[in-house]
Amino acid sequence: MDKVKAMHTFVRIVEANSFSRAAESLRLPRASLTATMKNLESFLGRQLLQRTTRKLSLTPDGAQYYAHCIEILAAIDASEQPFFGAGSTRPKGKLRIDLPSAVARHVILPHIAAFHEAYPDVELGISITDRLVDMIRDGIDCAVRVGQLQDSSMIGRQIGEMRFVTCAAPSYLARHGVPKSITDLHAHRSVVHFSARTGRPFDWDFVVGDTVTRIAISGPIAVNDAGANLICALQGLGLTQAATYQVRRHLADGSLVQVLADTPPTPMPVSLLYPQGRMAAPKLAAFAGWLTALFDSDPDLAVAARQR
Repeated sequence: MDKVKAMHTFVRIVEANSFSRAAESLRLPRASLTATMKNLESFLGRQLLQRTTRKLSLTPDGAQYYAHCIEILAAIDASEQPFFGAGSTRPKGKLRIDLPSAVARHVILPHIAAFHEAYPDVELGISITDRLVDMIRDGIDCAVRVGQLQDSSMIGRQIGEMRFVTCAAPSYLARHGVPKSITDLHAHRSVVHFSARTGRPFDWDFVVGDTVTRIAISGPIAVNDAGANLICALQGLGLTQAATYQVRRHLADGSLVQVLADTPPTPMPVSLLYPQGRMAAPKLAAFAGWLTALFDSDPDLAVAARQR
């Protein structure tokens, strides 16, 4: 058995989530892929794929082996590149990306045509969700995450920094007054943003000198989506703490007014998450470099240390 070929076949089946689609992309009979998988599972003494009439999924052993295959195949590609012409290193192939909804719609997708123009041979598969996904099980090559990363077997690379602003509609401030300090927030209404994953409301963090002060907020309405939060705030339902890139247009036209400008919210890191060894793949390296440049080009999203 050609182990490298078997690994490549296994990876293609997982990424296509189908024996038939993988066979079509490899231009091989489906029976050939079935035989390869049977031989591979027999050689390893482990079941890698769980197959039903409706679904194809990785077993725990399969997920672990898939991660190893990706790392090994990427290392093989990287080791071969110096011996071929420059054209062989051109990024190509399918890249599966998972993005948070607000970042996807407001930051990345408005510029995605520029990536396609620069790397026309990279086919993007973009999933948009605010829930954590199992990157190995779901065949995701990389994911953008906002906030502190949880302990993970994945590699995290900071690509940006999200800044926030506390603000409200003029109608709200006319009715309830303008908070002068963060302690005033306890007497104010806010549009509560709760986690789509845990259901818990997010507190507001503020930079006070060299420390961070956390304030629990409350209000008449709670949502689990940043866009919905903004819509509610624009109607005067309460104060909001929103990403600067989302509200700068509203601050400019006066439909929102910044408050507590001397006590800024704590910024959050924006990171690109990917499995160990995957960055050796030219398509992912290209996307990571393009994404970092995109965030660096926006003063509201660039890492502060890189702006100096």
